[in-house]
Amino acid sequence: MINEAIGEKKLAMGTLSSFFYFFFFFVFFINAACCGGKSHLQQTPKKHVPFFIFGDSFLDAGNNNYINTSTLDQANFWPYGLTYFKFPTGRFSDGRLLSDFIAKRAKSPLIPPFLQPGFRQYYHGVNFASFGAGALAETFQGFAMDLKTQLNNYYKVESWFRHKLGNDEGKATISRAVYLFSIGSNDYMSPFLTNSTILNNYNDSTYFGMVIGNLTTVINEIYRGGGRKFAFVNLPELGCLPGMRIIKSGNNGSCLEEARRLASLHNKALSKLLFELEKRFKGFKYSLFDFNTNLR
Repeated sequence: MINEAIGEKKLAMGTLSSFFYFFFFFVFFINAACCGGKSHLQQTPKKHVPFFIFGDSFLDAGNNNYINTSTLDQANFWPYGLTYFKFPTGRFSDGRLLSDFIAKRAKSPLIPPFLQPGFRQYYHGVNFASFGAGALAETFQGFAMDLKTQLNNYYKVESWFRHKLGNDEGKATISRAVYLFSIGSNDYMSPFLTNSTILNNYNDSTYFGMVIGNLTTVINEIYRGGGRKFAFVNLPELGCLPGMRIIKSGNNGSCLEEARRLASLHNKALSKLLFELEKRFKGFKYSLFDFNTNLR
């Protein structure tokens, strides 16, 4: 029991639950890793600290504008973008995203979506996120770019850095980069929203194990290529979202317990995974934003 308690305490220390702590952790890495903390806009491209963004609607800056999907999975019409940009940008928000605030604080330009036409200068980073995306390829398949597709797009950008800067400097730039992830919500919501029977084929531990397993593969691949600084947004209580509360007739607006349970299991597994990766991988650093602690 004592060892277990110590392990839980260490795990809690490894997860940064405060939004502001999470936020400034990023800014510290982006600024401090680059040129002694000076604004990297004043530096040559070789000294930039790229910001790479993976995930779903929480971070999608407009990639779904450029894929063949439904209007439900796009945000290129009013009132999206109303309060800040004054026009729809493809962000699923009336203003900016978490990644936009991080970029601003780091004195970096907003990070464009990978699929934006004409966007080929990746020095500051790339946004690969896609509304509806999941860690599983089957999640809203055909309507979003799943996590593996996002990784494949990242490989293209990684090759671009090596081509532009040379192999050694390209790898050094990748190692200075910051990687932000928000993924998993759609994997647990889509079976209920699409009347899928996939959850009938797996028990809870097997299903969330597949989601965490795919995310682990992507982290491992990025680390193998030189990535060292990671941050993650875990899952809110998915079963309590308005769209999930109304799924079951006769539920009287109560939270959908099945989705709520899966999200909770995912969050525990993600915390454990990151704690273990930090011990296993030399130089691996991470920050974890806990939705459920900070949105109450």
